[in-house]
Amino acid sequence: MLGSLNSSSSHDQEEEPEPLDLHLPHPPPPPPLPPSLPLLPPPSSTHMHQLLISCAELISQSDFSAAHRLLSVLSSASSSYGDSRERLLHQFVKALSFRLSHRGGVDAGSSSSSSTASRESEEALQSCYLSLNQITPFIRFSHLTANQAILEAIEVGQQAIHIIDFDIMHGVQWPPLMQALAERSTNTLYPPPMLRITGTGHDLNILHRTGDRLFKFAQSLGLKFQFHPLLLNNDHSALPLHLPSAITILPNEALAVNCVFYLHRLLKEDSRNLRIFLHKIKALNPKVVTVAEREANHNHPFFFQRFLEALDHYTAIFDSLEATVAPNSRERLAVEQIWFGKEIMEIVAGEGEERRERHERFEAWEMILRSSGFTVRIY
Repeated sequence: MLGSLNSSSSHDQEEEPEPLDLHLPHPPPPPPLPPSLPLLPPPSSTHMHQLLISCAELISQSDFSAAHRLLSVLSSASSSYGDSRERLLHQFVKALSFRLSHRGGVDAGSSSSSSTASRESEEALQSCYLSLNQITPFIRFSHLTANQAILEAIEVGQQAIHIIDFDIMHGVQWPPLMQALAERSTNTLYPPPMLRITGTGHDLNILHRTGDRLFKFAQSLGLKFQFHPLLLNNDHSALPLHLPSAITILPNEALAVNCVFYLHRLLKEDSRNLRIFLHKIKALNPKVVTVAEREANHNHPFFFQRFLEALDHYTAIFDSLEATVAPNSRERLAVEQIWFGKEIMEIVAGEGEERRERHERFEAWEMILRSSGFTVRIY
């Protein structure tokens, strides 16, 4: 979903990412079977898929002994280096194993988040983001559409533009917008605008490096540019309280707010924090708010229903990667194991306040945004 949102009170490519250089070891070949043993056909992916669903159902029913036995079978049939179904099975088996070890996820949310943070540094996740942007069209399409909405909302000749980008990552969205602004000023004989970007993130060093890269690119285009890093902690619920004091809006600036794959992290057991955040954003009177979210229902309160939704969603993603990315791609392996693996772990093993991957259907987002006073335009 990509929507541009105008306040009801208002009138209505990227840098080439460097390839990820991860040295992922290849598993040793299995030992040969003795000649006296017949070779049995491997279990079908459909059979394993059904066993995985049965295992999740057993966990939801607190039949942990039976679930543990099934997980042993599933674990022997999964591989992070096999075909797409084996790799997907591997990630879900890990998540179910973690949930089972915590008896249905009573403490899984907090533990999964902390264990994931200890295993994979912010740098590794940022690198996986670059790889995800490189090997799939999901992020690039969202950035392209959001940039187009911003260009349409900001009048030609506007001399001061301020973009607040929530979770800016490496800032790969903004070089194409800078180019478009520079070309537009050349074609219309207006001087290039002053562009300010406030970028939020969880690592100050990465934010500074992102700002430096964007500054150099803006210089090459003759654009006046400023970058302001805004460090956020992992407690997204605290953001709405500090938002007004953390961001400075200058007179005569046209403000755009960019929320690409961000708002779902503000959802908890209800939408209260998200609605407070949207109220604060609307009070800033932006020209446009751009929102992109996944079309998925990973915020179901019941584990088994959430598991089924996640299994369907990530099956489609892994199958698409299998069809479009080389089988020996280290970038694909890293994206599946680190980026999507982390998401699957949080959705399946996490519960309560610490479960941050809470994707919703488009209809739910539209209802929340409209009830918060925004006019929704869906691209």
